[in-house]
Amino acid sequence: MLRFLITLCLSFVALVAPARAAAIDAATLAQVDAIFSRWALDAHVPGMAYGVVADGRLVHFGGLGVQSIDGRKPVDRQTLFRIASMSKAFTALAILKLRDEGRLLLDRPAETYVPELRGWTYPTSDARRLTVRDLLNHSAGFVDDNPWGDRQQSLPEADFTAMLRAGVPFSRVPGSAMEYSNFGYATLGRIVSNVSGKRYQDYIGDTLLRPLGMTSTTYDIARSPLDRRAIGYRWEDDRWVREPDLADGAFGAMGGMETSAEDYLRWIAFLLSAWPARDDADAGPVSRATVRSIVEGSNFATGTMRAVAIGGAPCRQAVAYAMGWRVIDDCDLGRVVTHTGGYPGYGSVVMLMPDKGVAIFAFANRTYAAPYVPAFRAALALQSAGAIADRAVPVGTGVREAYDAVARIWAAGDVLAARDRLAMNFLLDRDAAHWKADLARLRTSVGACDTSAPPNPQTAMGARFQWTCEHGRIEGSLLLAPTPRPSIQELKLAVAQP
Repeated sequence: MLRFLITLCLSFVALVAPARAAAIDAATLAQVDAIFSRWALDAHVPGMAYGVVADGRLVHFGGLGVQSIDGRKPVDRQTLFRIASMSKAFTALAILKLRDEGRLLLDRPAETYVPELRGWTYPTSDARRLTVRDLLNHSAGFVDDNPWGDRQQSLPEADFTAMLRAGVPFSRVPGSAMEYSNFGYATLGRIVSNVSGKRYQDYIGDTLLRPLGMTSTTYDIARSPLDRRAIGYRWEDDRWVREPDLADGAFGAMGGMETSAEDYLRWIAFLLSAWPARDDADAGPVSRATVRSIVEGSNFATGTMRAVAIGGAPCRQAVAYAMGWRVIDDCDLGRVVTHTGGYPGYGSVVMLMPDKGVAIFAFANRTYAAPYVPAFRAALALQSAGAIADRAVPVGTGVREAYDAVARIWAAGDVLAARDRLAMNFLLDRDAAHWKADLARLRTSVGACDTSAPPNPQTAMGARFQWTCEHGRIEGSLLLAPTPRPSIQELKLAVAQP
């Protein structure tokens, strides 16, 4: 039966621009499928949906197993899963939208918007009042409450009001460290309701879900079509046991959303469309600049080794919690913006790689079965195959002019050949005579060079480059000064090492 459930349904959908689709070949996609299939089997997952999104389109989709043990309907793109804490990203963006509209300030005490917090007792007499930003960044001083918080989903609003009025014990003073709090995000949901004048769930629907066309996404699972729902199970005593459904309630802002792969794609596409910054019309329900701000950490960054189970070379990651997202600087993938979801009956993960325009997501209907390891493995497989790469930075006019000046310097063997392009510090840092000797030594070492190769911009103000020469290669970089007319503040040239 287990083999039947896991292998019942696997599909591929190619819906992408030719350039990106050609970059991800069938063999690499088969590797991605194998990664998720093996994990689903080993993790005892009844059903699972996963996808790869690139340039705003679903380039690969996999449906494994079934929506329910009894019905045995295959998982597909319309199957509805609870995504648990991945709901927090919607809450955070709603807060930022209200901030943009001038209706709240992130650094104001949260009690400004939730009056019940005003009578709280703080852990020390010198503790500051917790702010809205503290709640966003999980730095409000609340205790890590994953087991307890997940079971508060159905709490009535009146009971939550009473809880807020009574106050909660603190784990530490606000603003002193990051500690994950479902209670904190439920409080953000109350802020959204109080400031907007709408029930949290209605505000999310009106301002984010419907504008993005996420018509099947909801918080009230009692109203979602039963024939499309992935039923939640836990694996206990070598069998699947049905988890009770948790109704919509006051803690919806921390983890109550139910969505499908088809709907969630629209959310991912919207988020990724904020990168890179550009001059195009900004037509989203929230500005691109605001979306990009979700990756700004709370300055409680930590260093941790990448999980051994993921594989690959040992990698020490820098990790910080931002606004509804965990931001990782990974050795192989670069910037990864991610969140998992764990819930009675469900587990989920999303990985955004905004500098590449690529994302991976996965939903499963087994308790706390967040498919983080296979998602990360799949991303590394795509990276290893050369299927995903950082978006190229365009060559700006200033960098192009500076690069042309470097070619003149090389041809003449003298930095004074482009004196009009040198910033005021350039010759003060190393004079023309020493530069001339350096250039002569390099030219003797490698011979004539082809300087027509285009530069590789790192930003609008700097670039790296490489020249092929008679007896070797020259590796270089240039950095512009912050002057109205483009000028070179730093130039580095060296013989490439084997």
